[in-house]
Amino acid sequence: MPRTLDDLGLPETVIVDLILRRILFDGRTLLSRMAEAIGLTAQLTESVVRYLREDKKYLDFESMVGRDWLVGLTAVGKKLASDSAERISYSGIAPVSLGDYRRVVAAQTRRPVVSRTSVRDAFHDLVVDDRLIDEVGPAMMGEGAIFLYGPPGTGKSSVAERLTRLLGDTILIPRAVVVDGAFIMVFDPTVHHPVDPQPENVDRRWVVCQRPSIVVGGELTRAQLDLVYDKQSGLHLAPLQMKANNGILVIDDFGRQLMSPSELLNRWIVPLDRGIDYLTLSWGTRFDTPFDARVVFSTNLDPATLGDEAFFRRLPNKVYVGSIDNEQFDWILVVCARKHGLELDPDSASHLRMLIRTRGDGDLRPYVPNVACQLAKAICMYEGYEMRLTRGIIDRVASLYFTKLVHNTPKPTDDEALYLELESYNAEMHQAEVADAADAGDIPNGMTPF
Repeated sequence: MPRTLDDLGLPETVIVDLILRRILFDGRTLLSRMAEAIGLTAQLTESVVRYLREDKKYLDFESMVGRDWLVGLTAVGKKLASDSAERISYSGIAPVSLGDYRRVVAAQTRRPVVSRTSVRDAFHDLVVDDRLIDEVGPAMMGEGAIFLYGPPGTGKSSVAERLTRLLGDTILIPRAVVVDGAFIMVFDPTVHHPVDPQPENVDRRWVVCQRPSIVVGGELTRAQLDLVYDKQSGLHLAPLQMKANNGILVIDDFGRQLMSPSELLNRWIVPLDRGIDYLTLSWGTRFDTPFDARVVFSTNLDPATLGDEAFFRRLPNKVYVGSIDNEQFDWILVVCARKHGLELDPDSASHLRMLIRTRGDGDLRPYVPNVACQLAKAICMYEGYEMRLTRGIIDRVASLYFTKLVHNTPKPTDDEALYLELESYNAEMHQAEVADAADAGDIPNGMTPF
């Protein structure tokens, strides 16, 4: 905890203006309440307030409340506070200096030393094979960006989001950094996850958080990679890569952004190579800030459509995330069925796999069992059936899930062709029985019982 103004490492005017704005917005305030609001110790706040009262005549001690002073602004203080509030409306926790921010980010840099066991533990809630584990581990220990590619729905985003587990510790994130009098807001509760409770005796200008894992997709724009100035508040908002420092920044759906892949990568050539990013304040002041985010590009597009050899030379770690095998698929189906309260028939997994290979694109994807179980549960509830994943329910699921017109359907294997031939024969026999029953008046003509 800083005890003196020198310990804060900030220009005196930054703290003076912050205190004046705080009192202006509160009307008048207790000294202890103000110290809490700006995140400084009571002793340090009192020493600054006394300086502003006795030397500057900006403040008055209006009365005592218990052992606490009620503080208000003088006429001169109100004028200065109003002028300051027109430029910046912020009156919260005090910022940290750019120098302190650089030192803390550097101290928190981590390139993990991992093993096959630790990577497998990090992915304990995913179904991944040893090949993927043995590629992810060295990629995390290496330098530079990581490029995850493969067909849609194979779990690339899930893999990327779990990479921070390999870092495994907590870091300090500043609420705001001050540069040339500008307040740059860094801490963002939508992407940063503070530990609870916060450790005692830690400078409240910093928040102890899990290492960040920030994921953005096709909505990413160039503006999000630079400082954003909010004219109404007078504040600058930190770009994504600054919020992701000491953590991971995942660019999902790489190649589907409004900016081209080469434009996106060119924006980060220097930061990726040197660990330094250059940002510009709204009035033109340019400064350097640490770039310590591990960037992960994830795409389901053909890499050849994204760039040439020179482009991919800048992405040294390339990891292919492919489809799963029968055993992995069946295991996921068992887990998903249990989660949704469904019983499984013995042949439900093989029947679902057959439909995927004959009516889908032929690849087994890890997300399909969960989707199938969600649809099956809805069908059973709608029809009032027993919560069970039968062949008939799976057929209903397939009719909902797969499009009716599928081009370039993969050719079935010999075993699947035989299976389909038997299915066709059984279907013909079933239709004959239905027709006989209809003629006998057992069911309405043209209706097929499920």
